[in-house]
Amino acid sequence: MSKKPPFDPKNMPGKPPKPEFNIGILKRVLKMLKDFYPVMLPLAIGCIIFVSITATLPAIFQQQVIAAIEDWYLTGDWAGASKVIIPKVAILGTFYVFSIIAVTVQSQLMTFMTQGFLNKTRQRMFNGMQNLPIKYFDTNKHGDIMSHYTNDIDTLRMLISQAMPTLIQSAIVIVCVLGIMLYYSIWMTLVVLTGVAIMFVVSGKVTAGSAKYFIKQQMSIGQTEGFIQEMMSGQKVVKVFCHEEKSQEDFDRINNQLFEDAYKAHSYANCLGPIIQNIGNILYVIVATAGGIFLLTNAKNISLSGMAFELSIVVPFLNMTKQFTGNVNTFSQQINHVVMGLAGAKRIFDVMDTEPEADEGYVTLVNAKIDDNGEIKEVKEHTGTWAWKHPHGDGSLTYTKLEGDVTLDDVDFAYVEGTNVLHNVTVYAKPGQKVAFVGSTGAGKTTITNLINRFYDIADGKIRYDGINVNKIKKADLRRSLGIVLQETNLFTGTVMENIRYGNLDATDEQCIDAAKLAGADDFISRLPDGYDTELANNGSNLSQGQRQLIAIARAAVADPPVMILDEATSSIDTRTEAIVQRGMDKLMEGRTVFVIAHRLSTVRNSDTIMVLEHGRIIESGNHDELINKKGTYYQLYTGAFELD
Repeated sequence: MSKKPPFDPKNMPGKPPKPEFNIGILKRVLKMLKDFYPVMLPLAIGCIIFVSITATLPAIFQQQVIAAIEDWYLTGDWAGASKVIIPKVAILGTFYVFSIIAVTVQSQLMTFMTQGFLNKTRQRMFNGMQNLPIKYFDTNKHGDIMSHYTNDIDTLRMLISQAMPTLIQSAIVIVCVLGIMLYYSIWMTLVVLTGVAIMFVVSGKVTAGSAKYFIKQQMSIGQTEGFIQEMMSGQKVVKVFCHEEKSQEDFDRINNQLFEDAYKAHSYANCLGPIIQNIGNILYVIVATAGGIFLLTNAKNISLSGMAFELSIVVPFLNMTKQFTGNVNTFSQQINHVVMGLAGAKRIFDVMDTEPEADEGYVTLVNAKIDDNGEIKEVKEHTGTWAWKHPHGDGSLTYTKLEGDVTLDDVDFAYVEGTNVLHNVTVYAKPGQKVAFVGSTGAGKTTITNLINRFYDIADGKIRYDGINVNKIKKADLRRSLGIVLQETNLFTGTVMENIRYGNLDATDEQCIDAAKLAGADDFISRLPDGYDTELANNGSNLSQGQRQLIAIARAAVADPPVMILDEATSSIDTRTEAIVQRGMDKLMEGRTVFVIAHRLSTVRNSDTIMVLEHGRIIESGNHDELINKKGTYYQLYTGAFELD
């Protein structure tokens, strides 16, 4: 019995993760923006700065215009007042015109940069995923992976297009207005800053509460999308087992968790605005009252510049108070969007930073021809002959013809370190031989084939391909030499012809048709509405399971590899169709090394070697007649004394 881990409150279910304003993630986002758009980004920031400064100009001009109007009212000297009023209004109008232009330019630049940034980020993420090991996709829900491309990308869009520009603009306005307020009156500014300090305290408390739930909301969205993806792909299973109610219960539980996280996050965030706004209104009243008191007492000595404290200062000061607190409010609200955007960015960067599939191989597969002396030469054109190009430490090269000689020598393997699922597996497959693996589910049959193409790496032992350790062969070249037909068929959106050509993108239409005839698929394809041009979608849902499997076999045939792996390749085909396919498979297997995994023992009778596995060990091996004569496990399986589960 495993020892129960000690209680840790940090691991309590439902406890929100600790919120972080991850400055490192923000720096990385900004660096990527700068790298992608070294000219546009500074130009956009320049426009933001210009617009922000323009927004503070009325505070300066307003005092001078009010003072001029006051003099005009007292003296009746319009000429003198107009020399102040008209130029100030003209200057302000000019700035506003340029501000409109700057806002337009900024908007267009930010839109282009945001969408371009997301485009490049998706591209980097997808390209990175192409190099991730199979283990990553086996251990992560596909819906959660999809969430990176949808929800996480959308939060990143909000961060770049909305939160960051607004934060910059609000910060500049706050600094500029604060400077003008200090110039007019230190004491009045202190009154404003006291209220703003209260705003920041309240904002900090509310933001801390919302941040942790915004982070958890991102996680819940990924879990929800993962569950939906599973249910959509398994809808037939759900219905056939009348599992609708249980599925609904599970979805309600996950969906309710998302509701709770989103509700708490947005309830904190949504209450911040009204709280800050009302504090600003109260502060406005306090500033107006203080201004009235200063006017009544004619407190001339409280101005930093020696300027008399008068009505022309109080009016713009009140407007600046509104502007100052309004931007503080805006700044505070955008922090939530920043936190949510950084949470999405972190999930994206976690994918991008995942270690790619290691490949230390240096032996490559090349086109070759054999001259009259039997020497292998590398050529550029396709000859139908392949060779392993093997560089050596002394700079020399050797070429080994690709034959399909595969050997597993005393191989151990564990998906989880310390828990082996294969033990001392030894297999010899000579060129042109057919090797079959039989055994119950979980015995290790598919695992062996996954090791041959290096979807996973072995823990101990050796796997050699034409005498070369597969660890020395580049994975892409190794897999190019292997054809595989899986039990689970995957077809892609496109025509039947395109799906067959997926096995060899350089194949002609004639070669694809020949491969389909070889697999026994040409007959039903020809009867489709548009034949080979029939569009497939949703993993070929408009075809039967057997028809989809036939196309998958044709796809492997057009690749024309020297080694074939057939993992329950005919498991979804009826007996009559299987006879047709088997004839095509026999032609396909001629001259190739073939590894077959099958539950139907009738399909492996003609194998050169049959390996019987149990709990990751080979317990019997030999051809059909030899194993029948031994009257061991294979005999019992074949005669029905035992059944494969």
